[in-house]
Amino acid sequence: MSPILLSLLAFVLVLLGILVGGWVQGKLPEGHQSSDSKEVVKLSLGIMGTLAALVLGLLVASAQSSYAARETEIKQLTADVILLDHLLDQYGKDAESGGTTLRRDTRTQAAPFKVASEGEAFYRQIQDLQPATDAQRDIKARLLQVTVDTPRRDSFFFRTWEARSQPPFLAVLLFWLTVLFGGFALLARPNATTLVALTLCALSVSAAIFLLLELDQPFSGVMATKSEPLREALGPLNS
Repeated sequence: MSPILLSLLAFVLVLLGILVGGWVQGKLPEGHQSSDSKEVVKLSLGIMGTLAALVLGLLVASAQSSYAARETEIKQLTADVILLDHLLDQYGKDAESGGTTLRRDTRTQAAPFKVASEGEAFYRQIQDLQPATDAQRDIKARLLQVTVDTPRRDSFFFRTWEARSQPPFLAVLLFWLTVLFGGFALLARPNATTLVALTLCALSVSAAIFLLLELDQPFSGVMATKSEPLREALGPLNS
């Protein structure tokens, strides 16, 4: 499910919790609305709110770190691609086909970091080079080192970055938030002020979940990290 749909689902569930909490508040017998009962509910909601805030904060921080790491990876890949192109140019005419493959793969790949047969073809072209001089042997060794050096080889062949947010974590978080907002509505009689306040808070929480999911998918969505530096690192195919 996409981040926007999940965040909308979170908003709907929280609103549902608010409505159910308000409905239950109007149906509770007088004895269940004593100050002691409300204090217990407040303490329970406080614990649940602390847990939800802690988990949400940790997930956002983790996703942001992953997002920043992917940006750094693209910069490193850009430097590697430029180096590979330079080494292929130094090798000579025998490596022209490898240079063409490298340029085509970095400029025309529809989805960055997706496994492609062209990437493996480029690697085989480097392996198939037959150096005739010591200089060419040194260049081939450097080409292979840059291409197969881990973890850059996996990234260079356009692997997909998997989202790390696990459904169980999100499911538990949504459950906590639904119960939490239902508890808020349970503590006060519904009116325009409380409804607006809780709705705005629900929007804020949904936006935080959207941010979390977007950061966790750095190569897609509205916050996709820019791959243009990698695509534009080399000149045209006919250069």
